[in-house]
Amino acid sequence: MSHLIKINPGVTKWDIRQKIWDYIEDNNLADFPRPVHHRIPNFKGASHAGSSLSCLKEFKCSKIVKVNPDKPQQHVRYLVLEAGKTLLVPTPRLRTGLFNRIVPPTGATKDVLRICSTSKGVKDYSVPVGLDAKVKVDLVVVGSVAVSEKGWRLGKGEGFADMEYAMIAAMGAVNDSTVVVTVVHDCQVVDIPDELIDNHDLTVDYILTPTKVIKTECTHPKPQGIFWFKFDAHMLDKIPVLRKLRHMEKQAGKDVTLKNELPNATVKQDKAAGSQKHLPQSLAEGCKNNNDLQSQAAIADEITTVYVGNISPSLRVSEFKVFLKEHKATPLRLNWQGAQGRAFLDYKNKALAQNTVDALRGLIINGSSIWVDFAKTQRGNPKTLNFQKTQRQ
Repeated sequence: MSHLIKINPGVTKWDIRQKIWDYIEDNNLADFPRPVHHRIPNFKGASHAGSSLSCLKEFKCSKIVKVNPDKPQQHVRYLVLEAGKTLLVPTPRLRTGLFNRIVPPTGATKDVLRICSTSKGVKDYSVPVGLDAKVKVDLVVVGSVAVSEKGWRLGKGEGFADMEYAMIAAMGAVNDSTVVVTVVHDCQVVDIPDELIDNHDLTVDYILTPTKVIKTECTHPKPQGIFWFKFDAHMLDKIPVLRKLRHMEKQAGKDVTLKNELPNATVKQDKAAGSQKHLPQSLAEGCKNNNDLQSQAAIADEITTVYVGNISPSLRVSEFKVFLKEHKATPLRLNWQGAQGRAFLDYKNKALAQNTVDALRGLIINGSSIWVDFAKTQRGNPKTLNFQKTQRQ
């Protein structure tokens, strides 16, 4: 089958995401929210594509369905509620727990069910489901940035869908035979190279698009629990429910050794071999991107500074660091000047700096649309350089 977007050999996961996001924006294929970069795209025709779910025998036989909270799967969530099934929705970014069960009011009309399927519904009509809950999820629907007919899937790069599935697998709520469905635009179906898929990546069994239903026949094992050695203590601090699950598994006698707790010899050996296997998906991917850029840089080891301006006065440096990490833009050095609404980021070479400029332009942090560009003057002490403010992107 020929695809709308051609994927060249040697690409990274991030290359594929960027290509799809650009294509969707360039061809005006998305509805609100936009731009679609760094999101699960809310593509035009998402409701029509999601309607095919009700035709799948796996859906008809299901009682409990877990659906991601993103906008393009809103109609799918409605279909689950309309069919009288139990709807579970993951807590966004796992901030306050794993997932919630949507409980519509008694005698809810279709209009009320539509509200229940929105983000407001998740907030107003839900009850939390604890890690110790005895539930069996019959069907899982996830959002994607890219999928292949083989069943390979790429999310937006933060690893939450993979983590959510691994966590409910650890609870015993899913197993390797649980059917996973994704709903995407036709342009998001591409050839994803086999070598990009790791053992923690969630695969899909069905792909629903506005024009077709694809059964992938994927036999790659789905994650059956958390790979603790891929995480560090910082990730546990960021996601309390992950910390709770680790405590439960430790009590059950399972190996819950974190990445930073591994023997030094193992860490050094992996570092020497260039392995990223002990990193969480999003971080490992960022490292791979940086390595690719470093090898392609025309001028290696030449420090290049990026200027970030119009930073909200309420933004803390710790939040900014997390933001940079999430967008694969962690610098060698960060010169934070929050009181002046700016920061300066040093990168090893111009290629890495360009990657940051491209990734951050036009983004909003704490309500402020940041200005991002190369510093006008390079080298020297950033505090004394003459920087040129850029136009708002």
